[in-house]
Amino acid sequence: MSGHSKWSSIKHKKGAADAKRGQLFSKLSRAITVAAKEGGGDPSANATLTTAIQKAKDNSMPKDNIERAIAKGAGGGEGEVYETVIYEGYGPNGVAVLVEAMTDNRNRTAADVRNIFNRTSGKLGETGTVAWIFERKGSVVVDVATADEDTLMTVALEAGAEDVTQDEQIYEIVTDPADFMAVRQALEAAGIVFTSAELAMLPKTTVQLEMSDAKKMLRLIDALEECEDVQEVHANFDISEEILEALA
Repeated sequence: MSGHSKWSSIKHKKGAADAKRGQLFSKLSRAITVAAKEGGGDPSANATLTTAIQKAKDNSMPKDNIERAIAKGAGGGEGEVYETVIYEGYGPNGVAVLVEAMTDNRNRTAADVRNIFNRTSGKLGETGTVAWIFERKGSVVVDVATADEDTLMTVALEAGAEDVTQDEQIYEIVTDPADFMAVRQALEAAGIVFTSAELAMLPKTTVQLEMSDAKKMLRLIDALEECEDVQEVHANFDISEEILEALA
């Protein structure tokens, strides 16, 4: 299981994301607007928009904000023109880092991302440097304390999940992107509560980090996530539960 999934789960439970909710809503609105502009404002005919809306709902974004973001994109009027840009690089101990940004100014965003890597023990690489390490999958994280293992396994696999892995504190259900919503809906129907559910770039291999490098790695991840133009950060680090709890 990727360290970033565990770290996100721990931050979610501790409520660490609340202080950044305003910035998060801005990012979520941007993703909805771009999805609506590129594929239309009808979620039933636009899977990307459906996923963006669901992520906004998961983060308690108000319904009015979501509707305004859809209308802004579907209207196709004047305003900012955003594009998706991928940055690739390395963190401490050779950890692969993949950054998804949505920007109206490539030069500004590239400079911001490069500066973050440089000041947090990382290194920005060229296109293709680490992308091959990741593959897009659906990922649902469930707290071990809230779910029965047999029920979870049965519901997830019957709904089309590819795999279910268990760590000390969480289960991670991995799906093909096309089956993600069906698995998510099956879990909800079964009353299984999850701490996060998203489409993500999951690593094929991971790098185990000890305390010193773990601290540097999480500082890099947090700095990237705080960048206004950055939508998602993916990395192939793994960190023990003890170290994660200590750093949280």
